[in-house]
Amino acid sequence: MPNFTQRMILYTLVAIAGFVWLTLSKDSSASTQVAAPQVGFIAPDFTLKTPGGESYTLSKLKGKAVLVNLWATWCPPCRAEMPAMQRIYDEYKDRGLIVLGLNMTAQDNPLEIAPFLQKFSLTFPVLLDETGEVGKAYQLRSLPSSYFINREGLISEVVIGGPMAEALLRTRVEEILK
Repeated sequence: MPNFTQRMILYTLVAIAGFVWLTLSKDSSASTQVAAPQVGFIAPDFTLKTPGGESYTLSKLKGKAVLVNLWATWCPPCRAEMPAMQRIYDEYKDRGLIVLGLNMTAQDNPLEIAPFLQKFSLTFPVLLDETGEVGKAYQLRSLPSSYFINREGLISEVVIGGPMAEALLRTRVEEILK
């Protein structure tokens, strides 16, 4: 049987080995993970293109009220709220509202996007998240997801899921236009 000193050395070596293993095997992405976009914080910036190749950068829209809506063609609530999104855009665009419809292209069928846009007669900018990076930055949990961003670039309201009633949509848009 090992003596007291030998046991202490063994316990110390086990503790050191455990510490080294924990340090080397820890998930470094967890320590750098950013919280999901929240009310009162700056909206995560992105640059995406429309199907026609026009580029939009969120941070360059500062001074405008922006509604960022994440959606996909296969999503029934997304389809249900699109007509209201278009009506709200038509009604408020002259007052400084920008609606950015971010298609989660990495989760969608790209061949369905153009027919979708045509079916709903969408005239606001529709952007393609082909890599899924914007969905990750916004920690997308459910479609549709909408972010109401005020003229200072701060998130005023977050709505996860849908479809959103037009009256609620109107109220939130009027708030970010102030």
